[in-house]
Amino acid sequence: MKNLKRRNFIKSVGLATVASATGMGSIIATSCKTKRKSSEIVNKRDAVFGLLSGDKTQEYYPVGIFKHFGKGHKFGDIAVKTHMEYFRFTGIDFVKIQYEQSFPRLDIIQKPSDWLKMPFYKKDYYKDQLYVVKELVKKGKSLAPVIATIYSPFMCAGHTASKKIVVEHLNQDPDKVKKGMEIITDSLLIFAKECIKLGVDGFLASTQGGDATTFQGSNIFSEYIKPADLVVMNEINNVCDCNILHICDEGGDYDDLTPFLDYPGQIINCSTKVGDKWLTPSDLYNFFGRTFMGGMKKRGVIPNGTKQEIHDKVSKVLDTAPERFILGTDCTVPLDTDWKNIKKAVETAHSYQGK
Repeated sequence: MKNLKRRNFIKSVGLATVASATGMGSIIATSCKTKRKSSEIVNKRDAVFGLLSGDKTQEYYPVGIFKHFGKGHKFGDIAVKTHMEYFRFTGIDFVKIQYEQSFPRLDIIQKPSDWLKMPFYKKDYYKDQLYVVKELVKKGKSLAPVIATIYSPFMCAGHTASKKIVVEHLNQDPDKVKKGMEIITDSLLIFAKECIKLGVDGFLASTQGGDATTFQGSNIFSEYIKPADLVVMNEINNVCDCNILHICDEGGDYDDLTPFLDYPGQIINCSTKVGDKWLTPSDLYNFFGRTFMGGMKKRGVIPNGTKQEIHDKVSKVLDTAPERFILGTDCTVPLDTDWKNIKKAVETAHSYQGK
């Protein structure tokens, strides 16, 4: 795993010190497995960046449980306000910016050769999303790592013509579709670079298409989807030190995660279901050799359970947590999830005292 760049790590600690002095972005934790003192202040930036640097034993479990905020809360000052309200109310350890600038649906794409007509969206196209990024960096960076969501070129192609059509076209004539994917990739690079200029600490980079069913064992993922993924992900990983590789299972379960071993990202986030087995966070930490974020199901006890069930499940996950671990869900929780349930999961992780 690439170590944190020393300059950026020092910068993050400096911001964290300011936050601690003002009481912002810090919490009073009880303990992890090493029995932290109840009066000890834990700063979110220190906790996350210290974990990723690998310089010391983990004594605190950060939490990254994310969700969309629905219609009317996607752009503008209301989106900024809602993101910050969620961050403060739940106590999570990231200011994670949802990506809502989906590519417009284009009816002109009816056959593989139509991907040559894919528009090239420049900086102006992303202005509404970039405004949210800018404001959340200003409001949140002293409090916690700020990470922007970015979807893969394959996912954005699905927004353009539906996933069903993209899959059909890739199976029929992948080289034609590749031309459109290259245009999308170049556009996403503009968005990524602008986010970096605005000061994000990293990205949650989502990938789809490598599951067991979408291309049913063909070489489409490895030859056409993965290379486009890596163009974007290598760009952000060369600059940012807090990137989450999200292996999204919305398109289906995975029977092999080996294709993702050479994907960049300091944190791995995915479902623990692989093939017909349920793995543990420790299994996945050992497999990737990087900090693992997860352990909870997006449609499990957090949206559906009682407070006691949430407490018990989080505690059970942490009882066998790996050396470097962030509690999280395998994807965004449902839109109607009660924030109080998320807060309960966060509080349980932050106050965990071990077996």
